[in-house]
Amino acid sequence: METSFPVFKKPKVELHIHLDATIRPETVLHFAKKKNLQSSWFEDREAFLKSVVCSKPGSLTEFLSKFHYYMPAVVGDRDAVKRIAYEFVETKAAEGVIYVEVRYNPHLFANCKVDPLQFGQNEGDLTPEEVVQLVNQGLKEGEKDFNIKARSILCCLRHMPEWSPEIVELCKKYQNDTVVAIDLSGDEGLNGGISPGHLQAYEEAVRSCIHRTVHAGEAGPAAVVKEAVELLKAERIGHGYHTVEDPALYKRLLQMDMHFEMCPWSSYITGACDPDFTKHPLIQLKKDGANYSLNNDGPLPMGVSLETDYNIAKTYMGFTEEDFMRANLNAARSCFLPEEEKKQLLGVLYEAYGRNDL
Repeated sequence: METSFPVFKKPKVELHIHLDATIRPETVLHFAKKKNLQSSWFEDREAFLKSVVCSKPGSLTEFLSKFHYYMPAVVGDRDAVKRIAYEFVETKAAEGVIYVEVRYNPHLFANCKVDPLQFGQNEGDLTPEEVVQLVNQGLKEGEKDFNIKARSILCCLRHMPEWSPEIVELCKKYQNDTVVAIDLSGDEGLNGGISPGHLQAYEEAVRSCIHRTVHAGEAGPAAVVKEAVELLKAERIGHGYHTVEDPALYKRLLQMDMHFEMCPWSSYITGACDPDFTKHPLIQLKKDGANYSLNNDGPLPMGVSLETDYNIAKTYMGFTEEDFMRANLNAARSCFLPEEEKKQLLGVLYEAYGRNDL
C-alpha cells in the first residue's frame, strides 16, 4: 500500500496518533537487549515485525494485544521514554508533518505509583509524572532539531478509571508545556457506559479549560459518540465512523462543526469499518463537507506510515489535492493549540498551499 512518491507533497497536520504505537522496531530491540529479555520476537527485526504487525482485518482487541509483545522492552526505562518521543518527532518531520498532537497514557510507561503495574514489570522509581516530563523533553528536543511543532494529549483508559483523576491533574500541571488535551481510549463496550472516574476527570477538564477528545464510534456504536459529546463535552471525536449510522446525531454534529479524527488503515485493521474502502464513512463525511482530518493512529502494529492513509484516500475515496488541503486545514483549525499559535499554523499552510479560500 506504500508508494514511492508522496500522494500529497505539501505540509501536513496530524492529530490522532499514539506514542506507544510509533516506537521504531530498532528501538524496541535495543532496549529488549539492554533488559536481556528472552523472547522469540526479540531475535531480530524480521521476527519482531512478524509478531507485532497486524496485516489483515481483525478486531480492536486483537490489535491492542500486540502492545504486550513489545512494551515490556521500553516501559520503566527513562532513556527509552525520552528516545521514543524524540524519534517520533523525527519520523513525523520526515513525513512532511509540520504540526502533530501525539497521545499516550503515562501510567503504561511507569513502574512506580501505578496500581497495578503493567506489562509484568517489577516496582521501580519511574512515576507517571516523570514519564510526562521525559516525553516533554523528547518532543521539545525533536522540535528544535527537526523544525516541527509537537504537542501531546494524555489518555485516560476506559478499563482504568482509577487513573483518570491523576491524568487530568497532569494535564493541568503541564498545560501548554507540550500537553494540550485529555483523551479517553480503549474498549468502548466496558462498564456499560462512562465510569464515574472518567466523568469526573472530564468535568474537571472542562472547569480547567483543558481541551477534550474522545475515542468513540470506532468499535462501538453511535450511542458512544453521543455519550462523548453530551457527557464528556468532547470537542473532537477519535474515529467516530459509526456516527453516520445515527442520522440525527450525525446531522447535529455536522451543524456543530465537530471534528472527526479519521484513520483509514486503522479502521481496516481493527475491523471498525467495512474492509471495502469504497464504502468507508469518510467518503460520506467528505461529501457532506464535514470537519475531519487524516491520521495514522499507530504505525508499528499497523505496519504502515501516514502515506498509506493518504494513498487509500486517493485510490479508493476519490480524494483530490484540494481535498487533502482542506483536510489539513480542518486539522489546523481544530487543533488544540492556543488561538494565536493556531492562527500562525494556518498562515503557514495557506502560504504553502497558495490558497486561502478553503
